[in-house]
Amino acid sequence: MKRIPTLARAAGVAGALSLVLVGCSSGGAGGSASGATDDTYTWWDPYPQHERGSDWEQRVQACGEDAGVTIQRTAYDTTGLTNQALLSAQEGTSPDIILIDNPAVSTLADTGMLTTMDELGFDTADFDENLLDAGVVEGDAYGIPIGANTLALYYNKEILDAAGVDPATITDWASLDAALAAVSAAGHTGITFAGINTEEGSFQFLPWFWGAGADLRQLDSPEAVEALELWTGWLDQGYAQQSVLSNSQNTTWEEFLTGNFAFGENGTWQVNSAAEAEFETGYIQLPARDGGGAPAPTGGEFIVAPVQQDTARYEVTSQIIECMTTTDGLVETAQTFAYYVPSTEAGQDALLEAEPDLEVWVDAVRAAKGRTSDDLGTDYPLISEQLWTAVQRALSGAATPQQALTEAQQAAESATS
Repeated sequence: MKRIPTLARAAGVAGALSLVLVGCSSGGAGGSASGATDDTYTWWDPYPQHERGSDWEQRVQACGEDAGVTIQRTAYDTTGLTNQALLSAQEGTSPDIILIDNPAVSTLADTGMLTTMDELGFDTADFDENLLDAGVVEGDAYGIPIGANTLALYYNKEILDAAGVDPATITDWASLDAALAAVSAAGHTGITFAGINTEEGSFQFLPWFWGAGADLRQLDSPEAVEALELWTGWLDQGYAQQSVLSNSQNTTWEEFLTGNFAFGENGTWQVNSAAEAEFETGYIQLPARDGGGAPAPTGGEFIVAPVQQDTARYEVTSQIIECMTTTDGLVETAQTFAYYVPSTEAGQDALLEAEPDLEVWVDAVRAAKGRTSDDLGTDYPLISEQLWTAVQRALSGAATPQQALTEAQQAAESATS
C-alpha cells in the first residue's frame, strides 16, 4: 500500500466523540468574537495540535490574505469547541467562522446562531448532496463540508492468502461470511470492530444497518434486525471476539495491528498506520447485504458562519469559505489532513490523480451518508443512544437482536416525541 502524507490523528476522527448537546438561547449571536475588527476575522477550529506556523495554520491565513484580511485563529478540542460555540451565541461573541464536527451543525443551527448558506450568498450546488446533507436542517444548508472521512474494511493480506481468500471477491454479506469461515478454518480470528456502548458503537454499526436497508426512524425493522443478527452471528461462530463489546475504534485498530485478525473495520485516518504495519494490508469498501458498497457514516468538519449583527461582514466570510472549498483548496486540505476526501466530484477526481491508491476511500465517501441526514437533526443523538444500547445488549446476550431493537425503538420514540 502506498504511503500518503502523515495523518493529523487527533483532528476530526469520525465518530470518536459523542455529541454534546448544551442548551442555548434561540436568539442567535448578537455580535462578533472578541478581537474581530474590519480587517480581522475570527476563526475557530478543532485542531489544537496544529500550532502557529503549521501547514494548516498557513493554509487558513492564506485564505484570509486572499480576502484582504487577517484571520485570528483559535483552536479547541472537538467537545470544547461545541460548548464554546454555544456559549458564545448566548454571550453575543460568536466568531465569524467556525469549523465544526458535522453532527454538531444541526445542534448549533437549532439554536438560531448560524446563517444559512443562502443568507451568506454561498452557492452549494457543486457539493456532493450526500455529504452536504449532514448540515441541512429543514431544507436549509447551514455549512459546507471541507471534506469527509468514513469507514472501510482493512484486511491482513497474509492471513487472506493463507486462507485462500481473494478480497476482490468480497462484494456482499454472503461472500464476507464465506471469507470469515475460510479464515476461521485456517486458525485465525476473522474480524474486529468497535461495538462499544458509545457513539463509536453506532458509528461502526451504521454501515451494516444502512447496508441492510434499515432506517434510523425504525430501529426494529426486519432489515435492522438482520444487520444486528449479522454481528451477533459473528460472535456465535467465533469469527469475532468478545472484546468487540468494549472496543473503541482505537482499541479495534490496536487489535488489528497485532496481526491476528483477517479484517478490521476502521477509518480513513488509519491509512498511514496500515502502511506501516508489520504485515501487508489493504482495504475494501464495507459491503451492503445484497452487494455493492454500504453507506457508511461520514466524519469530518463543516465550515459554518455564525449570525453577526454587522451583516456586511458576510461578504468577506463568504470569500474565505470559497477559498477553503475551491477544487484546489479541497485537495490542499485533503493533503494537509490525509484522511479527508474532498466534498466535490471535481476535488475527488483531482485527489485521485495525485493519490490513486485512495480510490476505495473516494468510492466509500461517494456512497456515505451523514448521521443527521434524513432531517434527523438533533433527534440523531437520542436515536443513536438507543441504537448503541441495543447493539450492546444483543452482543452481550442480554437480549435477542429483535428484543433489543424493539425496546430501542420504543425508547427512541419516547425520547424524540
